[in-house]
Amino acid sequence: MTKAPPPPQFSTRKGTGAVVLAGVDGRSMMARRFREITATIESDLGGDLSEAQRHLVARAATLACWCEERETELAQGQDFDASQYATIANALRRLLSDLGLERKARDVTPSLQSYIARKVAQ
Repeated sequence: MTKAPPPPQFSTRKGTGAVVLAGVDGRSMMARRFREITATIESDLGGDLSEAQRHLVARAATLACWCEERETELAQGQDFDASQYATIANALRRLLSDLGLERKARDVTPSLQSYIARKVAQ
């Protein structure tokens, strides 16, 4: 038996999607990149994610942003900890593997019955 979601008055701003990263200016480059990665992964997974999948996507987006920052630092000639980078990149790979690396198509065609019903209603 599935437990009903909490009433709206008990939902957090993060739970409703109003806030992506609590306490972070959503206009910053990293916040925008985080949202971009999250949206792309969710789209690749077909869009209708479970709560657990959403958490994994958020962790994967966080690690992807972290890796991108380290890659920029490396390109600029700054210190680079290859061991730490490899550890994080491997954790990211495992998360993405758990989510599924293949794109999942969404069914965008209506069933024959719903198509006929819509035509009859017109």
